[in-house]
Amino acid sequence: MNTALLISNVVLWTLVAGLAVTVLALARQVGILHERIAPAGALMVRGGPKVGEQAPVVDVTDIEGRDLSFGNAREDAKSTLLFFLSPTCPVCKTLLPVLKSSQKTERDWLEIILTSDGDVAAQGAFINEYQLGDFTYVLSTNLGMTYQVGKLPFAVLIDHDGIIRSKGLVNSREHLESLFEAKERGVASVQEYMAGIQKQAAEDQDD
Repeated sequence: MNTALLISNVVLWTLVAGLAVTVLALARQVGILHERIAPAGALMVRGGPKVGEQAPVVDVTDIEGRDLSFGNAREDAKSTLLFFLSPTCPVCKTLLPVLKSSQKTERDWLEIILTSDGDVAAQGAFINEYQLGDFTYVLSTNLGMTYQVGKLPFAVLIDHDGIIRSKGLVNSREHLESLFEAKERGVASVQEYMAGIQKQAAEDQDD
């Protein structure tokens, strides 16, 4: 009986050791894949004001009738995220929880502005249905035309000095956060940042 118990313990510890080795190997492979796969950033578009340029000053009116202006330097040193959406855009609706979360977590440095156009009654119903009352909600055809917004959802990040820091089509949380990452790293997009890393790695290999 003791012999059987001893054998079973040896087999058990052998299996545990094998499992540990397998887990370590898998963890290593995951790390390698993580390094090889570039993060997905917001899709850049060619039209409209370019990243790094002064944002055009656009005077607008929010849904409450308040006059606002975007493109000027802000005295509160906050950046502005213009998020273009529509009540009829399914992807826009899926991102509303992300926007609400970002409004709270990034509030120290960022103000999120929701912007759309169209029927005021439909927009009001949309705001009520999805509880968007905490956002500044702008109705302006001119704002969308200025940034040549052709597809939704679309976002433009403007820093406190009125400089466009990043922009692009935003279809996921990762896309939205890539705009913040691009601003922090001083690049037009995450794609540009990753291309720079790959270029530097290639140059290092040549040396």
